[in-house]
Amino acid sequence: MALDNTVPVGVLFSGSGPYAAIGREGLLGTLTAIDEINATGQYGISLEPHIRDPRGATENYAPMAAELVSTSGARHVLGCTTSWSRKEVIPVLEKSQTTLWYSCPYEGFEANEQVVYLGACPNQHVLPLLQFILPRFGADGFLVGSNYIWGWETNRIARDAMEAAGGTVAGERYIPLGDTDIGRIIEEIRTKRPAFVLNTLIGPSSHAFLAAYHALGQSDPSFAQDVRPVLSCNLAESELAELGEVASGQYAIAPYFQSLTSSENLRFLAIARRFSPDARHISAFFAQAYTAVHLLAAGIAAAGTDDGQQVVAAATGKVSMAPFGEIEIDAATNHSVLTPRIARATPHGFEIVADGSMAIRPDPYLARSMPIVPRVASHLRVVK
Repeated sequence: MALDNTVPVGVLFSGSGPYAAIGREGLLGTLTAIDEINATGQYGISLEPHIRDPRGATENYAPMAAELVSTSGARHVLGCTTSWSRKEVIPVLEKSQTTLWYSCPYEGFEANEQVVYLGACPNQHVLPLLQFILPRFGADGFLVGSNYIWGWETNRIARDAMEAAGGTVAGERYIPLGDTDIGRIIEEIRTKRPAFVLNTLIGPSSHAFLAAYHALGQSDPSFAQDVRPVLSCNLAESELAELGEVASGQYAIAPYFQSLTSSENLRFLAIARRFSPDARHISAFFAQAYTAVHLLAAGIAAAGTDDGQQVVAAATGKVSMAPFGEIEIDAATNHSVLTPRIARATPHGFEIVADGSMAIRPDPYLARSMPIVPRVASHLRVVK
């Protein structure tokens, strides 16, 4: 098929609903890149976005994806935040031979020909985070999460890693997506006194938990974040700005933090200010969504078509520059090669405390990743 100069693309992020904060980050990152590409003409094409908002309701994703494909002619969809929503649209993608460019961290144990995974998988987030934390605070942790696949699987991996390091799971609790009733969980943590808490809650549930844990630390200094920290693989700068001191001291891991001082990030932040002036707090959700659009556009330009199979083939196996440095889509798994960074929350944003000295190849099924041991990860350089 000859490639038209204007290529329709679907955009499927929840800008409202229980995880609206990070959904909006993905949406803004996507639209920033589309506006930039259309303004500069750097790939010789224009992208025409067709936007739908599932409002965080899982049952809306598949019908909206099907409607996007059938009415817009889009052969690529940028979006989905939760694994629940991604798994809902995969049957639509397979039936219509449409490609999803998924830019969020997730729990692994999936590889689909119709999905390009731009976010970190477990050997790029929870495992290096625990490798950093366990030697410093101990291997006995408490696991708390939203009651769906992200929480279940991430905590299962964490449990295996903690036990391999000689630690124990002091407790493991889940609450429904969006629930903010966490008093009983805080009381259990207070009683069991774990070395750290791994937080896989999202949205208002996470915010309520962090506020309550901060209050616990205020009343009992043995639960201060420098004594018993909270860890996260999915906290965004926009959430940190909203939470303020409530989140200060907790540790997070991501390929990107706004505080990066690299030339690539400074250039990216200037572009974000130009095309999304209201986006003051830029997170990995924003940066990876932005990168997904650029990789898609470059793949379309290289392939000379928007056929999904040909575009993915053109986009994989090549090193490209992103706001967070080099990125490559692994041709065997459609997952990204990424460099993890660990940061600590402050009232003013994230301060990077450990930076990757080398990129980590994706291992979504943890087929090659070794059990964790209580030592500092060799691929992380502590930032002084």
